[in-house]
Amino acid sequence: MLNNTLKVKSSKKRIGRGIGSGKGKTSGRGVKGQKSRSGVSIKSFEGGQMPLYRRLPKRGFNPINKTKVAKINLDQLQNFLDNKKIDPSSEINLESLQKNNILNKSYSKYKILANGNLKSKLNIKADFSSVSAKEKIEKLGGILILKNPK
Repeated sequence: MLNNTLKVKSSKKRIGRGIGSGKGKTSGRGVKGQKSRSGVSIKSFEGGQMPLYRRLPKRGFNPINKTKVAKINLDQLQNFLDNKKIDPSSEINLESLQKNNILNKSYSKYKILANGNLKSKLNIKADFSSVSAKEKIEKLGGILILKNPK
């Protein structure tokens, strides 16, 4: 008849419901020991080997591929002008600042900030700038060109 086409639904074995159930008494946990107790987990224990979470380096909240951005204030630029480290007639960019040993070679971008005052007009090419710094530079007749305008 149709007996061989009908599927018998196998019930899940209920643990800890008497010795006759097949998973009674110790409920498949064995006898004694830490693993037989409730509420105990040995999740990251690797038999005495240094666990994976301790073998890997710790990063915390520091991104791996972070780009270093140098910050230069307007009063610092004026100070460099006064000390003749920067030529006011030429364009000020990352390469010229690194060539004059104002910025470290490890910086790949730099930002102009508005702290302090500028006395002479400058032609600046920067990656970023604050709005107030741009206003101060353009007020003196200078030009601020941003490489990555958003």
